[in-house]
Amino acid sequence: MEMDPTVTIIIIAVLAVIAVSVFLSFFPIMLWISALASGVRVGIITLVAMRLRRVVPSRIVNPLIKATKAGLGLTINQLESHFLAGGNVDRVVNSLIAAQRANIDLEFERAAAIDLAGRDVLQAVQMSVNPRVIETPIVAAVAKNGIEVKVKARVTVRANIDRLVGGAGEETIIARVGEGIVTTVGSSESHKDVLENPDLISRTVLGKGLDAGTAFEILSIDIADVDVGKNIGAHLQTEQAEADKRIAQAKAEERRAMAVAQEQEMKARVVEMRARVVESESQVPLAMAEALKSGKIGVLDYMNFKNIEADTTMRNSIGGGTSPEKNE
Repeated sequence: MEMDPTVTIIIIAVLAVIAVSVFLSFFPIMLWISALASGVRVGIITLVAMRLRRVVPSRIVNPLIKATKAGLGLTINQLESHFLAGGNVDRVVNSLIAAQRANIDLEFERAAAIDLAGRDVLQAVQMSVNPRVIETPIVAAVAKNGIEVKVKARVTVRANIDRLVGGAGEETIIARVGEGIVTTVGSSESHKDVLENPDLISRTVLGKGLDAGTAFEILSIDIADVDVGKNIGAHLQTEQAEADKRIAQAKAEERRAMAVAQEQEMKARVVEMRARVVESESQVPLAMAEALKSGKIGVLDYMNFKNIEADTTMRNSIGGGTSPEKNE
């Protein structure tokens, strides 16, 4: 059975397209032609070798074309090694071109190191030309008179390319400026001094060299806003007075409890003494009986004692007193 000529032509065309696609995927002819037209000498074998090394040729050749047009004098091996290290080749080339236009001394090795360190080298070059303003959050500090002062500052910084690798970032700048504001306000005798001369904060903080060890160079520190907060000194004194009051109340309660305990102890001792008196009085009849028995006292003496005792009881009852029996 013979195949239809139209079907045969379609199959041949599809196979031809697939073959051309496979060929162009390994042999980027258009990219090679574009490089030659731009004055970049790169062999087709080099592009094929990039494919085998899992390097996208366009990510190397296109930045190389820009670098060549800008007169940077970069080589394809430099760009390919940076790409294999995980860097952004296009961003590095753009930063080198921007640095060249701005007359900033920036070599490829330093730019590549900055890029591999995780920093945006192009943004750093742009910040070197156009300084950036960092706005600090509201920093609260207390002057010596106890009044709180809230300060908000704007820090103008410029990127220091030489310290981008290993240098601290914006968070360190903000923290150091906040520390300088707290120190300056805290050393002021009154909050009025800060309100009258806010530039005192700027001069003092700027003179501390806060950009040491950072990736930036501080150009100026401007105080954007100064507000008066709470009277922290009075608040602390109030809290201290309240604490002293509670301590005094606790000590007074302790003394009262001790007095109550002592009173109860004294009552117990009184009861004990009364018991001893009763015990001693109970021995009197026995002693008198023994005295009568032994003849030391007579019956007449005993009767006189009873008359005196009855007379004493009568007088106590007449005078509203208490009889000895009731006291017992």
